[in-house]
Order: sequence, then structure tokens, then C-alpha cells
Amino acid sequence: MKTAFRRVGRVLAACALAAATTLVGLTVTTGAAQADGCYNWGRTLVQGSTGEDVRQLQIRIAGYPGYNSQIGLDGVFGPATRAALIRFQQAYGLSADGAAGPQTFSKLYALQDDDCTPINFTYAELNRCNSTWAGGAVAASTARFNALVSMWKLQAMRHALGDVSIQISSGFRSVACNNAVGGTSNSRHLYGDGVDMVGSPSFCRMAQQARYHGFGNILGPGYPGHSDHTHVGATGGWYASSCGI
Repeated sequence: MKTAFRRVGRVLAACALAAATTLVGLTVTTGAAQADGCYNWGRTLVQGSTGEDVRQLQIRIAGYPGYNSQIGLDGVFGPATRAALIRFQQAYGLSADGAAGPQTFSKLYALQDDDCTPINFTYAELNRCNSTWAGGAVAASTARFNALVSMWKLQAMRHALGDVSIQISSGFRSVACNNAVGGTSNSRHLYGDGVDMVGSPSFCRMAQQARYHGFGNILGPGYPGHSDHTHVGATGGWYASSCGI
């Protein structure tokens, strides 16, 4: 979590960013104010925009695709990205116009730490196996990135549940770590996007809510070996029969 000093600094920086905004046709460019230690957007993004700044936006709104959907992280601002952005804006009481400008970026700056993780989750929580992210089914850099996307999905889910704490019991696993806990050979944990959640809300409540936040894999009560936790991942189907899923 950020210290109070960092929070004040970001608020002031975000205000400076908004104040430096100038209109150039349909694109908004910004001044050189440093708004965040992770990533700074320099223009308003609308449907039809392309580039790395769009991809960075997509990562952070990946948890708002709607029921049983996912958005691409391809740097192309299409209809699905616009719809996800509107849901994000609505979730935080912003002007829901489907355009990412200073107001949206200020909220994103407030929601993330300087390592690009959302404020309520950390890389350490998503990897209790090793410090390198190596040894899984994908390259270490890919596993770490997949975990980052999962964290942003979890941040959206957490907010939808009333900003409750979500306790993570397992995230990335190398093959060795996965074998040690009896994980399946195709476990999403090996890819970095698998996450096991325990505690409260109830396992079924978490499984049911996860359907709206970009998780293609949901395993919970009613699925073998998942009576004591809820699992989410990028792909693999939904199986939680005791929860109506």
C-alpha cells in the first residue's frame, strides 16, 4: 500500500497532468508532468486508437469485459475495449463516455503502485514458489506478466464485491512447486495466471463474481479438490456445480 506521502504526491501530480492538457484536433496531448512511477499516458484514447498506451490501458481494465468475456491486450482500441472502459468508468463514478482521458488516467494512477501492480495485490502474493518466475510452462517474463493481468482482474472483482480483502493462497508455480502440492499437469498456475482464493467472501460468492471479470477458468465447490478454495485462471472452463456454475 502506498504511504500517505505517496498518495498526496500522486494526487498533486495527477492534477498537474490534467492542468497541462491541451487539445490538438481530436487528440489530447499532455505536458511533461510525472503522474506515476509506473506508466504515464500522454493522450486521450478513443475507439480506433492504437499503440502501447492502448495496451497499457487494456491491462488495467481487463477485469471489466462483462459476463463470460475477455478483452484482447493487443493495443487496438476496439468496441470490446470501449465497453470495458465504460464499465470501469461506471464502477468508479467517472464520466462514462468510453474515452480514456485525464479523469480516467487519474483514477488508474490512484489504483496502482510504482511496479504497475494494483494497490491491493503484489507480485509476492502471486508467487510463493520462487523469486524468478522460472520453471513453469512459459517463460518467466510471460508468467510474471500473466500474473499482473490476473491481479488487475482481481482488483476489479474486489471492487465489485465492495472493496473487500481477497486472500490468495496460491499463485504461480514452477513444475516442481506444482508437483509438490499435487497440482494437475495442465494447471493454470504453471502459466502465472492461476490464482487460488480462500477466506471471505464465501467460495461460491467469489466464483460467481469472477464470471464478470475476464476469468475463463473458474473452479470452486462442487469441482473435485476445490471444496476449500476458489480458483481462477485465464482459460479452462467454469466448474463449480455447488455454486450454480
